Amino acid sequence: MSATGLAGLDEQRRGWTEAAWQHITGDRLRELITGLVDIPSPTGDEGQLARHIATTLADAGITGATVQPLDDRQANAYGRLRGDGTGPDLMLYAPIDTLTVGEESEDLPWIGPELREDMRPAARSVGDLVTGLGASNPKGHAACVMMAAEAVARAGIPLTGDLVAAFGAGGMPTNARPAGTRLNTGQGAGCSFLLEQGVWTDYAVIAKPGWTVSWDEVGLVWFEVTVRGTHTYVGSRHRLPYDNAIARAGDVARHLEEWFAEYAERHTHGTVAPQGIVSSIRGGWPRMAAVTPAACTLRVDLRIAPDTTPMQAKREFTAALDALGEKLPGLDATAEMILAIPGTRTDPDSWIHRSATAAWEALEGRAHEVVRGNSGATDANILRGRGIPTVRVGMPKVGEAEAPFPIDFARGMNTVSVPAMEKLTRHLVRTAIDTVTRTHAEMEGPAA
Repeated sequence: MSATGLAGLDEQRRGWTEAAWQHITGDRLRELITGLVDIPSPTGDEGQLARHIATTLADAGITGATVQPLDDRQANAYGRLRGDGTGPDLMLYAPIDTLTVGEESEDLPWIGPELREDMRPAARSVGDLVTGLGASNPKGHAACVMMAAEAVARAGIPLTGDLVAAFGAGGMPTNARPAGTRLNTGQGAGCSFLLEQGVWTDYAVIAKPGWTVSWDEVGLVWFEVTVRGTHTYVGSRHRLPYDNAIARAGDVARHLEEWFAEYAERHTHGTVAPQGIVSSIRGGWPRMAAVTPAACTLRVDLRIAPDTTPMQAKREFTAALDALGEKLPGLDATAEMILAIPGTRTDPDSWIHRSATAAWEALEGRAHEVVRGNSGATDANILRGRGIPTVRVGMPKVGEAEAPFPIDFARGMNTVSVPAMEKLTRHLVRTAIDTVTRTHAEMEGPAA
């Protein structure tokens, strides 16, 4: 295999791919990512960014660039390069919302003692890197989808199927923020709406982190665990029955942390290793430290493998709480499932997996490296769950050797490498050309 990125393509598609690649430049990618990062787009407030994306697509000659509002504040964007109708349609997809907001009033103190410069929606170039809120995940990947569609458009390649570049609001694993107008602003709300409104294709590629071609993905269930105790007063602790729900909740959290590891080991297979966390705790009156609450609640995110249904996960989780009750006499803890998104899988023999893998191998000059042990969920579950064969491919996280600063979780989300963006964009372009220049009959044959 050759690392030119063209190996396996026939002569005509090599020429088309090279012509499109000529339009991919680091300067243009830096311009695109800067424009995306500089517009705040926390979950539920993506409208301004969607309008910017649609305008940028239209300026690049992509007809039908559209803003698709979900409400007054939240919106998707998409554009379409039309084929002649004889071939399959392909969607290149990326979400556009950031997990945190970029403002002290909402992010502190949970994100840390202060907002670093990378945690704010302001792009900053550091050599080959660009930092700023969401610069890598998701906005660096969205910029690559924009660049790929622009490159194909500018190259004037004759398409048989439509190439759709779509950008979904609400891709992060979150419910509405405090000022949200709807509860369901995250968890794939934008992607679901996009499909419901008829923006549908035969295949899809979602651009999200990880330099590998993934065909399966975990889903997730959320639980609210209520731990009950006795409402009483500190001055009466030694005189009245005392059962502190907050202390009991600590016992539950410690037990679950041990159980999560056992659960992950039992359900690891394919490329997934589904994890779980206790993410928040609520209970008591902060203004009144003298009394205990009658109840304390924990929120839990439990990831599930594609072969595990939400109801199976619920039964396992409930059994784990029951087992703890046997160890801790008097424990009163119940769980309610409050959110469920199943994990999904695309057949590895699907055209889109074979084509995307061929592109990866051509760019790397070696056999595809499958990355296992994954526990991240994306809108790929929405796309696959609606019946669209989908693969996920993206950039690797910027490493310590590349950056002049330590790479923690937030820096990994907020730092992108421009050379890595070029490579991913080349992959997306090649996969797109390999797909939307074929006839429907060719989809039954081997990928290039």
